[in-house]
Amino acid sequence: MTKRFEGQLALVTGASRGIGAATARALAAEGAHVVLTARTAGALEEVEEAIHAAGGTATIAPLDLIESDSIARLAGAVAERWGALDILVLNAATLGSLSAVQAIDSKEFAKVLTLNVSAQQALLAAFDPALRKSKRARVVAITSKVGRQPRAFWGAYGASKAAFETLVQAYGEEVEGISNVRVAVLDPGATRTEMRARAYPGEDPASVKPPEAVAEKIVELVASDFASGHVEQVG
Repeated sequence: MTKRFEGQLALVTGASRGIGAATARALAAEGAHVVLTARTAGALEEVEEAIHAAGGTATIAPLDLIESDSIARLAGAVAERWGALDILVLNAATLGSLSAVQAIDSKEFAKVLTLNVSAQQALLAAFDPALRKSKRARVVAITSKVGRQPRAFWGAYGASKAAFETLVQAYGEEVEGISNVRVAVLDPGATRTEMRARAYPGEDPASVKPPEAVAEKIVELVASDFASGHVEQVG
């Protein structure tokens, strides 16, 4: 049986745990060679080993997305080794502290915006040439509904996700008519992740869906012929 992404290259950010790790495993199971990025090398190695044990292939690329030139170096290495990039999953993000708007720490807010917005623009800019070389490139941006539905004490994170959505959707409109790149925004909803546990410390993890459910939706989305600007929420 032919796997849906056989011969394709995928890159998943924040791939060391949670939705990113589950997505990397799911894409590899469908034949993609997956480049795994995150800050923690040890956790990435565990995901890589799981992919290899299941018969897939992956390459780890430990890096901090907010470090100067780290994204450009990674894009250069990917272009030199593989040429085209077929799937880009923008999953890495930071929650920051939940606080009233007037109590937001300016230094922490700057860090949230740097990773959740500025680094995402840098990823799109750096990997745009490789995405355009693909016959069927798909970009999936992982968001949160607080970017569209403001919630008390979530102002910093919500503002970063609102900016992130605007950024990636603008990119999608810019490239849709002149390339094979298509961009979608996916809201995973309540999911059993470390970030969720930090935000809702009293919640029973078993009461929300596992990351694998979101990964399955991402695989289905990447395999479909959506138009840029597609927005979807996982139930």
